[in-house]
Amino acid sequence: MGNKYNFDQIIDRRNTGCIKYDSASKRMGRDDLLPMWVADMDFSLPDEILDVLHSRISHGIFGYTDPDDSYFEVLKNWFAKRYNTHLSGDWVTVTPGIVYAIACAIKAYTDISDKVVIQEPVYYPFRETIEDNDRVCVSNTLIQKNGKYSIDFDDLEEKLKDPKTKLMIISSPHNPVGRVFTREELEKISLLCLENGVKLFSDEIHCDFIYKGNKFTSLLALEDKYAENTVVATSISKTFNAAGFQVSNIIIKNNQMRAAFRKQNGANGYSQASVIGLEATKAAYTYGEEWLDELLEYLEGNLDFLRTYIKENIPKVKLTEPEGTYLLWLDFSEIVEDKKQLKELIINRARLWLDAGSIFGGNSELFERINIACPRQTLKEALDRLKTAVEEFTR
Repeated sequence: MGNKYNFDQIIDRRNTGCIKYDSASKRMGRDDLLPMWVADMDFSLPDEILDVLHSRISHGIFGYTDPDDSYFEVLKNWFAKRYNTHLSGDWVTVTPGIVYAIACAIKAYTDISDKVVIQEPVYYPFRETIEDNDRVCVSNTLIQKNGKYSIDFDDLEEKLKDPKTKLMIISSPHNPVGRVFTREELEKISLLCLENGVKLFSDEIHCDFIYKGNKFTSLLALEDKYAENTVVATSISKTFNAAGFQVSNIIIKNNQMRAAFRKQNGANGYSQASVIGLEATKAAYTYGEEWLDELLEYLEGNLDFLRTYIKENIPKVKLTEPEGTYLLWLDFSEIVEDKKQLKELIINRARLWLDAGSIFGGNSELFERINIACPRQTLKEALDRLKTAVEEFTR
């Protein structure tokens, strides 16, 4: 593994306004929990990116700013090089976030009481955003068998055939179960959507976190007929731990779909993006590749560490083997009987702050999502706490 960057460094994030560490008292009613929940990382950006930001800040003027040609060029280069995905700058709309973009897409492509399909267990703002906009959320629940999740295509076809279904939203790679869908799976989803007149929104925010032996395929890399029916959402927010910059790139090849999306974006009152967010995106995609490649190796090491630790110390906790993302899906069904017991185990005994499986839907009440994008020392402390708690709980 490369050793240019120190991912073992412990950085105190408290009193920086971050919700991961600073909101425990407000959200959980206590501040003694080790937070391993929300999907951001405990790693600092590298100097190569920070130097660019410092230089821009030293200019001293931060007026209204639009992305320029260089912005779209670095975007194109990044996705062409890493994913063989070719895009035009004209296809890109900058938004303050992907959940915001999902809300725009829902309002642009559906009417009140229309149905939107998701694949639970899945990132919970999908359902929340659909229902908050007075649409009907329909789950094509993933099939779990022998610790692996797959798509129920018969059920999906049935739900897409409903004339009230107008939109499908997928998480690719999938959060929280860690699936990196194959090209064949994505083509099948795309074909079913196309045949039934259902538009497809692909949240690809975790696309840069793919474990060895797996390959990410963007929907933009599929045949034109599929890409023309698709919205693809990307951002540096996960890849470079930059959610606070509030910049995402929404890529829509189809002219009519793009115009409808932009009209809704305008109706929401959004125009210019954050100047520092735009600068950070350019810097990350220009200078951040070496840092990311080392980070991916470090995360592979964290995954290996967790896998071995659980097998040797708490074997009743079952890891859903991830293909991508730094968010791992743990099954506690051999230890607890219900979510009340699971809460007692995780919060009161282990003193951990994870994401409860129940919020993701899809019969996941006995699961927890844990974030391993942290120094290994932090991960070990979390697992030590969990080991002690499980031993106490099962006596």
